[in-house]
This record gives sequence, structure tokens and C-alpha cells, in this order.
Amino acid sequence: MISLTEVAAERVKTYIDKRGKGLGIKIGIKTTGCSGLAYTLEYIDNLDETLAVYISNSVMIFIDPKHQPYLTDTVIDFKKQGLNEGFEFTNPQEKNRCGCGESFNV
Repeated sequence: MISLTEVAAERVKTYIDKRGKGLGIKIGIKTTGCSGLAYTLEYIDNLDETLAVYISNSVMIFIDPKHQPYLTDTVIDFKKQGLNEGFEFTNPQEKNRCGCGESFNV
């Protein structure tokens, strides 16, 4: 299971409203950075039956089944600190992160 905090869910809903379309978000991982993996987040406009679907705070979250083991029990929050803002992933599968915080490994 993957979940969104209320703050993150409201931000996703706001972005989808501004876009004028969207079913929810797709969360995944990609190989990159100094620690090996990075999170991806994109909007999903059409139903893809190959993806697992979760609902958290009224937002549909889509995940490629091959990424599920890396994302189990991840919580996504939205943080704003000064001029910086963005989604923050808290993932119990992470072993460590790189110094810049952009990549991680499991």
C-alpha cells in the first residue's frame, strides 16, 4: 500500500483541477543518481489495467506492479520550505539516500 497525506492529496487534486483532466497519479522509480534509484510521479489521464490502483484521501494512485516491492508502505507528503516546495517520500524500504537527497537505494 502507498498513501498520500491530506496535504499531498489536496495538492494533487489542485494540480489535476488546473490541468483540467486526470484520473490520478502514477508513482514509480527509475535508475539514476549517485545512490541508484529516484522516485517518479506523473499524472494519469487514461485507465491502464496493467497498473495496480490504490486510493488514498480520495486520490487514485497507480503503480507498475514491478515497482511495488520498492514502494510498499511509502507515504507521500507535500512540503513547502521557503522558496522550495515538492513531494516528499517516506519509504521504509530505503536503506540510504545520497547527500543531495535526490536518489536512494534499497
